[in-house]
Amino acid sequence: MQKLKILVVLNVISVLFSCQTDKNRETDLTQTFSFRKDTLLKFVKDMDTLPITFEIELAQSDYQKETGLMHRKQMKIDQGMLFIYEDQRKRQTFYMKNTFIPLDLIYLNSEMEIVDFNLKTKPLSEDYISSGIPSMYVLEVNAGLVERLQLEKGDFVILN
Repeated sequence: MQKLKILVVLNVISVLFSCQTDKNRETDLTQTFSFRKDTLLKFVKDMDTLPITFEIELAQSDYQKETGLMHRKQMKIDQGMLFIYEDQRKRQTFYMKNTFIPLDLIYLNSEMEIVDFNLKTKPLSEDYISSGIPSMYVLEVNAGLVERLQLEKGDFVILN
């Protein structure tokens, strides 16, 4: 009788777990990530402020920095994400896993001066993207923006 009770309990547990598995298979595990405007950004080139204003989402927490723009299918031309770090050092932690948008990465020092670029990154790539130049901030924008605005090392960024 004891063995029968144990078998019944095991069967019930098995059925519950299999139902949960079926439920998970039916659930869409992807979600829509909406853009969060945390601040505004402008570029300064040759002491002139460029006319376009960017809406910027800040990546400050560890989770925000780890996920970045992953799983997003598009981003408006005047949007971007700014990664904020506590110290200025070489940044070798970027990759495009689960990122569908080709990006330009703009590295900024503690003075918000552009010190390096990684341009036209390959979507969904797991190759590491690095900069040998110490930076405190990294700005991700749509690929081609750096070329279109003719940004160069030494140009600046202003946050509003």
